[in-house]
Amino acid sequence: MTTSTDTLAPPAATLDSVTRTYRSRAGKVHALRGITHAFAAGTFTAIMGPSGSGKSTLLQLAAGLDRPTDGRVSVDGTDLAGLSDTALTRFRRTAMAFVFQSYNLLDALSASDNVALPARLAGRSVDASGVKEALEQVGLRDLAGRRPPELSGGQQQRVAIARALYARPSVLFADEPTGALDRNTGRDVLALLREAADGGQTVVMVTHDPLAASYADETLFLADGRIVGRLQHADATAIAQRMSELER
Repeated sequence: MTTSTDTLAPPAATLDSVTRTYRSRAGKVHALRGITHAFAAGTFTAIMGPSGSGKSTLLQLAAGLDRPTDGRVSVDGTDLAGLSDTALTRFRRTAMAFVFQSYNLLDALSASDNVALPARLAGRSVDASGVKEALEQVGLRDLAGRRPPELSGGQQQRVAIARALYARPSVLFADEPTGALDRNTGRDVLALLREAADGGQTVVMVTHDPLAASYADETLFLADGRIVGRLQHADATAIAQRMSELER
């Protein structure tokens, strides 16, 4: 969990006056409106808000999957605006990892090969013992040779988390990682994300589930593209209450 010394470390990711505007047939759509926030290193942050509040846009911008209309995004001390598309792709492979609701695994590869794939794409050597250790952390060491179609949804999501753990990035981004899982399996996945943060990785997760958010150190609430509130170390009841207030 977060300690008093954590505040002395530079933030793992920072958004400074970030705005994202899209054009549609109806005119401009303001997805984010001047968001400023620093994600402290080694913390777990949940992002919540009503549909259309901008939470997925915030995650995409923080992860360098989209670029802001105005403002600056930095990860691990690197200003993403200064990177070309090619350099940004390379940077994401080393500084970030991603866990999505859809798992994003390659069906033709074994679980162990899926875990090692980002390292291979980045041109780094693969440590076979490290891959085994990552799969063991998520309880899948005995299933390392199986391909995703031979695994359950919960097992596939755990492979995706093992891939993130093996990469040891500065920031692990998760977009509704438990949305397609049953409650018990979802809790297992959330416990793994909590362990990743306790181990020093920074976790940023978009979720609609108050129980999922209760695993985080801090929950940010968005509405109309702005941060409108935050709770620290809150339980699911308090988080659900705040969400109900936003949705009125």
